[in-house]
Amino acid sequence: MKNKLMFLICVLPVIGAEPAGYKYWSAAELKGFAKTLAPKIDAQKFASERLTDYGNHYTMVAHREGSGLAEFHESEADLFVVSSGTATLVVGGKISNGKTTAPGEIRGPSIDGGAKQKVSAGDVVHIPTKTPHQLLLEPGTQFTYFVLKVKE
Repeated sequence: MKNKLMFLICVLPVIGAEPAGYKYWSAAELKGFAKTLAPKIDAQKFASERLTDYGNHYTMVAHREGSGLAEFHESEADLFVVSSGTATLVVGGKISNGKTTAPGEIRGPSIDGGAKQKVSAGDVVHIPTKTPHQLLLEPGTQFTYFVLKVKE
């Protein structure tokens, strides 16, 4: 009887354990990143934190208090889940005066000819690789979003 009890004590925690690679972020946790990232804002009014790595993809959370640069990722698709705030996403077109900032990464001040889409809390956006995109914020506003980066 004692051996059976010891076996159950050792096995039960394993049965209820989360699978390797599993992660849950609550809506409250995602909204809380606005407060924890705000003090880390840089000169471009941007702060981010890389959360997890999963082989061909990783997660991060980002917070903006101003418009971002136009971006182009040669080999990463972005999936945004907006947790708070409102912004205008410009997608497509061509980055004006783009410069390579890292291998496969181009940044520039704006996009010529892109489509504009208002995005706000609860919205989900997928941006394929090789697609210029930029987030524009109205002065005095904030925008926080969860990002899944998929390496292709």
